[in-house]
Amino acid sequence: MIELGVNIDHVATLRQARRTYEPDPVWAAVEAHLGGADGITVHLREDRRHIQDQDVGRLRELTHSKLNLEMAATAEMIAIARRIKPEMAMLVPEGRHEVTTEGGLDILGQEKKLKQAVAKLVSARIVVSVFIDADAQQVEAAKRIGASVCEVHTGPYAHAFHAKGRDAESPAVVRELAKIRKAGERIRALGMRFNAGHALNYFNVEPVARLPGIRELHIGHAIVSRAVFVGMREAVREMKRLITGALR
Repeated sequence: MIELGVNIDHVATLRQARRTYEPDPVWAAVEAHLGGADGITVHLREDRRHIQDQDVGRLRELTHSKLNLEMAATAEMIAIARRIKPEMAMLVPEGRHEVTTEGGLDILGQEKKLKQAVAKLVSARIVVSVFIDADAQQVEAAKRIGASVCEVHTGPYAHAFHAKGRDAESPAVVRELAKIRKAGERIRALGMRFNAGHALNYFNVEPVARLPGIRELHIGHAIVSRAVFVGMREAVREMKRLITGALR
C-alpha cells in the first residue's frame, strides 16, 4: 500500500512570519496523523527559516507518526539526526538563496562525502533516503553510497503538468512521467525503496501514485495551502483519498 508523508514545514513558515508560538507544527502533525498521514516530514535548514531545532525534538517526543528528517549532509545535521533518531533521514541539496529545494542531490559529484554521511546515519540505525532527479546515473550512485531509499524529484513533471493545462496526456507530461517511472524501475532493480515528491498537488498526484512499485509520496505545500481553507485533517484526508483511489 502506498503511503503519504506530509511535510509541515510551511506551518512553521507561517509561525516564523511573526516569530511567535503559533501555529504549532506539532499540532499540525497530530492533525495530519488523524487525517490519515503515514508519516511527517520536516526540513531542518541551515538558516532555520521555518522548522527550528526544538520543533524536531518535540515532534520526535510527542507524536506517534514516522518522522522523516530532510537535511543537508553537513556535520551539524548529521549530529542532530544521530541524536534525534528519526525513522528516516533524507539527504537533500540546500542553497541559502533558494525558495525551496530546486533540484535533486548531485551524488555523482560528491560520492565520497555522501558515503561517509550515510555510514554515520546508518550506524545510528537510521534509514537513509536521497532526493535525486530521475536520472539513472544518480540512482546507481545512490546505491554505491549505501542509501536504501531514493526519492525521485517530481518537480519537472509537476511544472509540465501545470504549464500544459493540467492535461495528463500532454506529450511533455507523458515524457516527464516516463522518466520517473524508468528511474523507479532502476531503483527497485537495485533493491532500494522508490519514493517520490516535490510540487505534487491535488490535480497532478494520481498519475504518480499509479507508478509501479512506488512506496511513499511526500507532499507539503499543497496540503498546507488547502488546510488554510478546510483544516489540516481534512486536507490530508482528501489527498490520501486521491492517492489510494488512484490504485483502484
